[in-house]
Amino acid sequence: MQVYLPEDLYDLVKKRQLPASELLQKAVRAELRRLDLLAESNKYIAELMSQVGRPNAAERSRAGAVAGRIARRAARRKAG
Repeated sequence: MQVYLPEDLYDLVKKRQLPASELLQKAVRAELRRLDLLAESNKYIAELMSQVGRPNAAERSRAGAVAGRIARRAARRKAG
């Protein structure tokens, strides 16, 4: 398999003497894991909706608010 890197990215990898093959392997493994987890979460959500039904507007709004609080808390922890 051959992999193309844009010239600017290639230059940065070479300049920093990074192990391109190892980086690619890690990136591919991470992407495959991300896709597997996404598929599993979609499967779980579909099963859950078949058991309890689709959320109504109030439930979606509450879930959005909770997710927003979690995201802000994570951002504060990361920043400080």
